[in-house]
Amino acid sequence: MGWKQFKPFIWRWRGIIFAVPRITVLVIILRLTGLLQALELTALDQFFLLRPAEPPDQRIVIVEINEADIHKFSKWPISDEELASILEKIKQQQPRAIGLDIYRDLPVEPGYEKLVKVFANTPNLIGVQKLSKSFDSATVDPPPELEKRQQVGSNDLPLDDDGRVRRSLLYVNFNEDDVIESFALKLALLYLKPEKITDKPAANNPNYLQLGKAIFPIFESNNGGYAWADDGGYQVILNYRGRIKQQFATISLSQVQNNQIPPNFMRGKVVLIGSTAESLKDLFYTPYTSKFFASPERMAGVTIHANSISQILSAALEGRTLIKTLPESVELLSILLWSIIGASLCWQQRHQINQRTLLLVSVIVGGGALVGGSFVAFLFGWWLPLIPSMLAWGGSAIAVTHYIAQSAGEMRQTLGRYLTDEVVANLLETPAGLKIGGERRQATLLFSDLRGFSAISEQLPPEKVVQILNLYLAAMTDIINKYHGTINEFMGDGIFIMFGVPISRYDDAQRAIACAVEMQLAMAQVNHQNQQMNLPKLEMGIGINTGEVVAGNIGSQKRAKYTVIGSHVNLAARIETYTVGGQILISENTYQDAQIELKIMGQLKIEPKGIKEVITIYDIAGIGGEYNLYLPEDNDLMVTLASPLTIEYTVLQGKQATGILLSGKFVTLSEKKALLKSTHPLEPLNNLKLRLVNAPDADIYAKVIQVADEHHFLIRFTNLPPQAIEIINSLLV
Repeated sequence: MGWKQFKPFIWRWRGIIFAVPRITVLVIILRLTGLLQALELTALDQFFLLRPAEPPDQRIVIVEINEADIHKFSKWPISDEELASILEKIKQQQPRAIGLDIYRDLPVEPGYEKLVKVFANTPNLIGVQKLSKSFDSATVDPPPELEKRQQVGSNDLPLDDDGRVRRSLLYVNFNEDDVIESFALKLALLYLKPEKITDKPAANNPNYLQLGKAIFPIFESNNGGYAWADDGGYQVILNYRGRIKQQFATISLSQVQNNQIPPNFMRGKVVLIGSTAESLKDLFYTPYTSKFFASPERMAGVTIHANSISQILSAALEGRTLIKTLPESVELLSILLWSIIGASLCWQQRHQINQRTLLLVSVIVGGGALVGGSFVAFLFGWWLPLIPSMLAWGGSAIAVTHYIAQSAGEMRQTLGRYLTDEVVANLLETPAGLKIGGERRQATLLFSDLRGFSAISEQLPPEKVVQILNLYLAAMTDIINKYHGTINEFMGDGIFIMFGVPISRYDDAQRAIACAVEMQLAMAQVNHQNQQMNLPKLEMGIGINTGEVVAGNIGSQKRAKYTVIGSHVNLAARIETYTVGGQILISENTYQDAQIELKIMGQLKIEPKGIKEVITIYDIAGIGGEYNLYLPEDNDLMVTLASPLTIEYTVLQGKQATGILLSGKFVTLSEKKALLKSTHPLEPLNNLKLRLVNAPDADIYAKVIQVADEHHFLIRFTNLPPQAIEIINSLLV
């Protein structure tokens, strides 16, 4: 590829070429110098806290020395005689291994000879020694008798810079030539011996230890999120099983001394004896310390050793995953990859989206994908670099955004040499009016819907359905425009109308109510035209609500729509579902906002789905003031039937019937309503599907509008098929 062909390619991707190398190099420098280590380790701690709890390890029992035990014994440390007695009682339970996580390099009389004898007669007992020293601790020698029998392990724990224990040791360098096994490994090998599992070099890497199903890779100083960490000895990242009370069986030292050990409690298990008491100061910070808004939690050293033993046994016997890390070269490539992805997403959408919105979307989507993906990988045993990747992603997106903004400024400056400031502003800023996004606005929302139209449309050919809708929608549109409403959408036989967006006026709620009243009044003319064309009569319900919504362009760059979203939109739609034909229901918000004389026929307390509180809705029959619009009086007279009309019905849940067929009778009847007598309890606003016994093929739909008493319910028909209308009219003559 020559320079002439390569130059357009560079220009096309100039933003990415500008951002990616800079951000990648910067993040890699931060990573390798260790400036990101604290954040990366904190992220790892959160993964441990968020990870689902694992089953307790039944192979391990902890004999804990708590504060109560210390107070109970006459002195501390306990005498050799008391310790010997406790060890004998534990031996009687026949455990596979006993770990004494108590320093015993010096005699504590009385009973030293007795303790030495127990040490000599307990081949599965492992003691501890401390090899490392620091500013606040020194080395501690092992029990001489156990050292002589090579029944000693190192209980040293490697600490990170923040004082937390995230790694464990398998072997510790005693001096230049000698290596000693760790306390945890020593006990694990005793447990695995009857399983015929011994330590041996791994076939694929002789430097690695293999036990059964597991190969333990040696921790190196830059593994995972570490940088220049101390990797002396044979270290592994500690895959904690959990805290002491959650994952390991425990019993106190006093219980053991008092012979309160349950039968077979320790048989065939690893028994650890160690301190959990605050006063003995054998407590460490771990990943479980990193809890926000809570006091730091420290873990006893004996519990950390239990976790290390559990890790070894679970990996060797069951293949439980060890925490693995990427090779350093692969990790650096992943930083480059995320930098390219973040820059590319920002750059490719530079002409279609506002840069602030883009940056926010990048942070949310990219951050969520990174965190979620890293956590899922952690569940499978992989510790992937999170912080460097997030910095590469976000940094490259910010860099590209800065480059685009800088280019736009240069473009403005260049165009300003040839055009006026007003023309430049129009060229560069007017497209922002089409940006995807929205703003909070106060609005009044009106939803209308034809009652029972679905049933009507099933009985008519499609051409007739379209004819009815066009006639109805044409009449409604004229009225909506008259009251400066904005039609958001025609939803089949329903209309969604907005007042207050995109233009807000002080009387939005008033105009919405007046519009609703005039829409209901116009139904008389619509039905008159329908009757002339032999089309069925229509009835409409209207619901109105006022509240804060988000208004703006919703969608994508290829297709967007100016609309409103929010809970108040949903509430307006819910209110509409409670209406019957010819009814207008408004929320209390709309009633308060209208501040005008309204004719109210009644009110009702409802608890719509998705709304956490009970709200009041009002049945509106007119509006005064400058509008002076009122619905006609309801002259629908009820006729008492000489012989009640037997019916069968089911209660609808949403659009579906419950499946339970109930019986009842119409006691009184009119063209629009009926008094239903039934032994089955009903509630106001229940939707019903009914059938007359003498017209089983004619489905009638109705809504309960009033509960007269426990057996009588006033219902309002929402759809009557022709066959049912004939029967009802014959009874009303």
